[in-house]
Amino acid sequence: MFLHNTKLYGLARNLATGVRHLSGQKPKTAILMLNMGGPTHTDQVHDYLFRIMTDRDMIQLPVQSRLGPWIAQRRTPEVQKKYKEIGGGSPILKWTELQGQLMCEQLDRISPETGPHKHYVGFRYVNPLTEDTLAEIENDKPERIVLFSQYPQYSCATSGSSFNSIFTHYRSNNLPSNIKWSIIDRWGTHPLLIKTFAQRIRDELAKFVETKRNDVVILFTAHSLPLKAVSRGDAYPSEIGASVHMVMQELGQSNPYSLAWQSKVGPLPWLAPATDDAIKGYVKQGLKNFILVPIAFVNEHIETLHELDIEYCDELAKEVGVEEIRRAAAPNDHPLFIDALSNIVADHLKSEQSVNPKFLMRCPMCSNQKCRESKSWYRQLCSN
Repeated sequence: MFLHNTKLYGLARNLATGVRHLSGQKPKTAILMLNMGGPTHTDQVHDYLFRIMTDRDMIQLPVQSRLGPWIAQRRTPEVQKKYKEIGGGSPILKWTELQGQLMCEQLDRISPETGPHKHYVGFRYVNPLTEDTLAEIENDKPERIVLFSQYPQYSCATSGSSFNSIFTHYRSNNLPSNIKWSIIDRWGTHPLLIKTFAQRIRDELAKFVETKRNDVVILFTAHSLPLKAVSRGDAYPSEIGASVHMVMQELGQSNPYSLAWQSKVGPLPWLAPATDDAIKGYVKQGLKNFILVPIAFVNEHIETLHELDIEYCDELAKEVGVEEIRRAAAPNDHPLFIDALSNIVADHLKSEQSVNPKFLMRCPMCSNQKCRESKSWYRQLCSN
């Protein structure tokens, strides 16, 4: 069902794009939505894992050129099984396309002077790959390109890897002329994003009986990060914490809450506590009602649909004796979230600042030569 719907959606989008081209309407502003992506069917899983395991911005392994491909090959059957259990593939492309379409429709209304606007999707590890999408944008010849990270909170392993991939692409390809470039690199405390998460939580709180509602633990969960990266100065943990703080402020501190970390890979130390360990620990303390909130994800994918929904809300909950556990939906196409995307871009387009000075900084203990060169390149790119 998912694959069928995705194809239909793609056909509809291609038709709409074709109508724009036939009318001679070219985008004035191109908005490239950057994310890691996810395989839309199980045949893509191996190549997806291979790209992740050989990307040193995402993960550092000893003898990575040999160990990375081996890990990818070894993990492929297990990961394919998980994708089959959520319908055969990730819906992240479907959601990103829909978010981009709705965002641009709204931008054409609220910022006509910078329109027409057109969104493009650039994934890091699976089609549509960022480098292929850049060629598509160049062919459309916009006046301006906005590189818009779809990770609200910045990490060198996620946002940084996507931005570095663009730098790498243009190191061996000609940069198109007469185009203004700008960057939206982080937006984890934007008021409308915060309101979106708060509303998603309220929707789930309302499903608990009134006598339990105020005691439900709101357990925020975000993808973990190796402590090595944290010690290097990666901004991610503090930016996640800022998002959590503002969501609870929006909720009026209505419930007990905590922050935990998911999706650790490998034996090295990562941010803790792990989300599953946090659930176990709170149950031992007598707290047995939870809402899981994926605070770092803006659309559903395997880490919400499988790890949170199946592994934690179903299997773990039964194992440890949870009374009731619910999961707040990702922002997806919530109207508040579409407003957030549109307002973030509209404000950015009106601003005289094409790049956040923070983006041009490296981590204080950074030793990544590519990062140093990339930041220097972006400083020059966004000054033109």
